[in-house]
Amino acid sequence: MLTQPTIEKLCAMRLRGMAEAFREQQQEPDVQRLSFEERLGLLIDRQWNWRENCALDRRLRNARLQGNACVEDIDYRTARGLDRQLVRSLIAESAWVREHQNLFLIGPTGIGKTWLARAFGHKACRDGYTALFIKASELFRDLGVARADGSHRKMLYRLGRVDVLIVDDWAMAPLTDIERRDFLDICDERYQTRSTMLTSQLPVPAWHAQIGDPTVADSILDRLVHNAHRLELNGESMRKKRRGKSDGANPS
Repeated sequence: MLTQPTIEKLCAMRLRGMAEAFREQQQEPDVQRLSFEERLGLLIDRQWNWRENCALDRRLRNARLQGNACVEDIDYRTARGLDRQLVRSLIAESAWVREHQNLFLIGPTGIGKTWLARAFGHKACRDGYTALFIKASELFRDLGVARADGSHRKMLYRLGRVDVLIVDDWAMAPLTDIERRDFLDICDERYQTRSTMLTSQLPVPAWHAQIGDPTVADSILDRLVHNAHRLELNGESMRKKRRGKSDGANPS
């Protein structure tokens, strides 16, 4: 049997994982002793794993998480009010995403909110969900650009379809009329069908004033708050505590 033409055909059919496994089988004498069904099973397993890994890489790339935050590295030793039991219940197969629930990470600057948000996003991607991490200022800027170039509705649709939308530094400044209406549109698109994660230095009761218009604020918070989990952190900045350590250390 000519091995190379078979490998080329597998690659042409985008079965690269199977092609790699087939090439390895030709080089391993012990594999030749296996039955046809056993060898075929190994080829299929490799192709499946290759496709799953490619899909995960694509989800992580599209999520724009940056860095290497992951839930296995969460620091529970530092006193900051992090509820270990709640965190573990949330990360178990990303149940909160499956149930279309929201998540708020609230606390002072440097406490590790952004790192935790990225870790939760990373876990959701590993569990098969799509995610997008974006700072609130960038979100509203991009929506403004989209409105100017005619792609505003298309962008709102994309934001409505991602399984986990992570908005960092939410409610840092009062929203303009356009910003609050854009965010209401996003909440409408996602309500009870997708999950939204917000990090903020301000407590939830202060968000109403930051949104501005009372009617719009009521509408936004009604769609966000009633089915949301809250992780309220407190304590000294972890950046200060870790000052002087290696640049690779992340507040977690």
